[in-house]
Formats: sequence, C-alpha cells, structure tokens
Amino acid sequence: MKLGGFVIALETQRMNVATARFTYWREDDGKYLGYLNEFPDHWTQGESLEDLKAHLRDLWELFSDEDLAGVRRESELEFA
Repeated sequence: MKLGGFVIALETQRMNVATARFTYWREDDGKYLGYLNEFPDHWTQGESLEDLKAHLRDLWELFSDEDLAGVRRESELEFA
C-alpha cells in the first residue's frame, strides 16, 4: 500500500513540473549562449551548459512572475 501511494505522489509531483523550451549554442571560446524560445529577445550565457540552464531558469522565474514592460510574450489563439 505505501509503495502505491508513493507512486501516486511521484506522478502528482511530475504533473506540477513546468517546462520551457530553449535554444542554445556553444561559442568558439567554450561559453554557451541561449534563450528561452518564448522570449527570444533575451539571451543569456553560461560557462557550461548546466550554468546556462541555471541562468535560463532565473529568466523564466523573472518573466513568469512579473508583467514586465517591453518583454514580448508568445501566446495561442483558439478558433471555433
């Protein structure tokens, strides 16, 4: 019984995880540049891919928590 509850808890936890697509590349000097696909005007860099991902997480948190002027957003329309 406990194992079953544990699996359910893990599935619930997975459903609450947010994801964001990003684009990145490595420069000749070894640094990584990238941006969140939803916010392509706002690039960041990192010493490694993991460092870049940390900076991208910071951007995502900032942009998702605040309605910042000048930040272009991507959305979707539904048509009947």
